[in-house]
Amino acid sequence: MMPNSTPAPSERIVIVGGGAGGLELAAKLGRIHGRQHITLVDSRPFHIWKPSLHEAAAGTLDIHQEGLSYLMLAYLNGFSFAQGRLIGVDRERRLISVDAVANAQGQEVLPRRELAYDTLVLALGSTSNFFNTPGAAEHAVTLDTTENAEQFRLTMLKAMALVDQAKVRDPSARLDLVIVGGGATGVELAVELTEASHVVSAYGLPNFRAERDLAITLVEGAPRILSALPEKISAAATARLTELGIRVETACRVSEVTADSVKTADGREFPARLCMWAAGIKGPALLAELDLPLNKLGQVEVNERLETADPHILALGDCCAAPWRDGRTVPARAQAAHQQADYLCKKLTARLRRAAEPTAPYVYEDHGSLVSLGQDAGVGSLMGKLAGRGLFVSGTLARLMYMSLHLMHHKAVLGISRTASLALARLLMRRTRPRVKLH
Repeated sequence: MMPNSTPAPSERIVIVGGGAGGLELAAKLGRIHGRQHITLVDSRPFHIWKPSLHEAAAGTLDIHQEGLSYLMLAYLNGFSFAQGRLIGVDRERRLISVDAVANAQGQEVLPRRELAYDTLVLALGSTSNFFNTPGAAEHAVTLDTTENAEQFRLTMLKAMALVDQAKVRDPSARLDLVIVGGGATGVELAVELTEASHVVSAYGLPNFRAERDLAITLVEGAPRILSALPEKISAAATARLTELGIRVETACRVSEVTADSVKTADGREFPARLCMWAAGIKGPALLAELDLPLNKLGQVEVNERLETADPHILALGDCCAAPWRDGRTVPARAQAAHQQADYLCKKLTARLRRAAEPTAPYVYEDHGSLVSLGQDAGVGSLMGKLAGRGLFVSGTLARLMYMSLHLMHHKAVLGISRTASLALARLLMRRTRPRVKLH
């Protein structure tokens, strides 16, 4: 799409972070204003929809087939792309430093660079928060990145193979897996691993039977899993996990993670050949170097217009703490990043056109939550405006609606038509059985 306005030639908007919010913002602005004004920076060459990482970790999704090239997206949407990790921000000179990029052999492909900006948008996402739990950083795996997901997949496959071999001499051998954190990521991963393990065990592992030899324990510090969601959703998810043979331990705070166990504050100890940490988030460490106000989770504080203390720096998504209601901040959800991208698109379009920026604040609208409970099941609530009540959905309908969120994201970043959206939806709906990656 050709730009429909002529912004001042000097105006440069740099968006750092190509996650759900950052990429959508770059795509929308690029289609309006063009690549001379919009630059997206990310450390990786491909975009992955982060809610898919639990499937990649389980091996039911080949992350390399799901990735969308940032260069391809930049070409389609009319923005510029610069690959490299953000390593510094010079606020006085309005420059960011982007680290060099090397290939698999360690040879430098792209040098270290400096990029100038008039407006910088931070969309850096978040990292796992271990809450200073002893041993967690050393022994637990997270799902922050595609590399984490791939590491977990390979480690679990190796562990299953070792149990398969051990069964010959020790019939009681089993694979103990503990997932710390009963939020959406932990719950979805537990279910996905259960389904995937049945398929994996059929490939060259004659002695491994998932229903007998895989023991998954989900540990949650709150009184119930999915504590941020309505109680009905929590109850339905708990019932589904129990049905699949997954042990659920609530009101259980982890005090230490060792190489082979997870210990709790009340003196219990769960054996764990593998530990996945999904118990909370915090802002990326780099934010602490920007000399901007941060909250206790290390997220940069923004006002109701997503502005930081620096008028030339905005922020959206998980890396920022945006005010909500009752003194709370906007929750770290994909729908929030999507809404914030829409809000900033209008704000930055006005800035590019040297027009008055919208004075209305960003207001987060909770449209409900959906949790995947397997290839043919899900659970969730859709928030309605009628008397403030939500509609509870479950089963296949919830699963299909969950998959449609991925479709909506693809539509936003690809700028595709309704016809193309429906075609993509049909492709996504065909994913009704696990596709396990074995190598």
